[in-house]
Amino acid sequence: MLAKASEIELEDIELDFDELELQLLPGRVRVIPRMAPPEEKPAKLIEVEYAPPKLEYTGRIVEVKLGATRAEGGTRGRSIVIGGETAPAFYLFHTSTPHKPVIAFDVFDTPKVPLAKAVKMHVQEVRDDPAAWARLCIEKFGAEMVNLHLISIDPLIDDTSPEDALKTVEAVLDAVDVPITVGGCGDPVKDLKVFEKIAEATEGERILFNSVTLDMDIEKTAKIINKYGHTVIAFTSMDVNHARELNRKLYEFLPREQIVMDTTTGALGYGLDYAFTVMERARLAALRGDPELQHPLSSGTTNAWAAREAWMTMDPQWEPKLLRGPLWEVTTGLTLLLAGVDYFMMMHPAAVQTLKAVIDELMGGRKEMEPVDWVTLKI
Repeated sequence: MLAKASEIELEDIELDFDELELQLLPGRVRVIPRMAPPEEKPAKLIEVEYAPPKLEYTGRIVEVKLGATRAEGGTRGRSIVIGGETAPAFYLFHTSTPHKPVIAFDVFDTPKVPLAKAVKMHVQEVRDDPAAWARLCIEKFGAEMVNLHLISIDPLIDDTSPEDALKTVEAVLDAVDVPITVGGCGDPVKDLKVFEKIAEATEGERILFNSVTLDMDIEKTAKIINKYGHTVIAFTSMDVNHARELNRKLYEFLPREQIVMDTTTGALGYGLDYAFTVMERARLAALRGDPELQHPLSSGTTNAWAAREAWMTMDPQWEPKLLRGPLWEVTTGLTLLLAGVDYFMMMHPAAVQTLKAVIDELMGGRKEMEPVDWVTLKI
């Protein structure tokens, strides 16, 4: 019976004995592992050589020369070259940037163009005289180029004749010796008539005409530009395929070295994201080998002033409009600078000076920073 039981429980039992012997069976003894010897501390940091990633781009942006000196058949004091990039903007760790982006000051041929107070205060005394306005931009604001807008030729404004428009251009050419851009009013028929008159009379000056569009007589416009030795901006509206189409049509009549692209600039808050993404797409496609997009990029950065936030009186947290306006313009410009723009059309002196300072800093490459004596660190 006991053999079948695994346990016996006794109740109310008394044990009477002289000696009690307890036998303790040995259990498992826990073995404490030996302590590993401490790791030896390195005497110095591991030396690793960093090699930046090698980026390969097969395309190259064509170089376009703006303006012509007397030795080159014009009357300018110097000419300016834009383009020539073989990598995205300011990839100085990969390659050098061949030519510095250029900023041109906007000048209008009529005071009827509304200007924000922040801009008007700098040019009020010369608004009736485009030549004096251009001279002010050079002598006071340090402009590299002048971008003359012939707004008065618009049939809905003054309908200025091609002959009178030519007189304005000649006055500006006499007043300054930098390369100039001549822009129309946006009417495809009137612009062509005016461009033809000006191009013929200024043969050899290598003026940058702004602009030719898909709505114009492309063949006639291109032949005029080529015949008289000028350059032209091919303007399209935020569409890479339209840019390709216009350039492809221009190639039939005009060398590639006379074409600058403008895919439209939307202001900060009013399409800037569309503007810089289209420009980036065009530039990257060009560097990857698309021959129809391998042209310098132009930006009408002045479009920033079309945004109400750039000039309206607003709540105090928006800061004074005299400061907010140029900040709006320079922010637009800085964004497009990094997208690859080579030629900027701008208006506010402070915005221009700020963008130029950034360009100079970026073009200068990496600089060693000197420690400042007023900074302290306590650990």
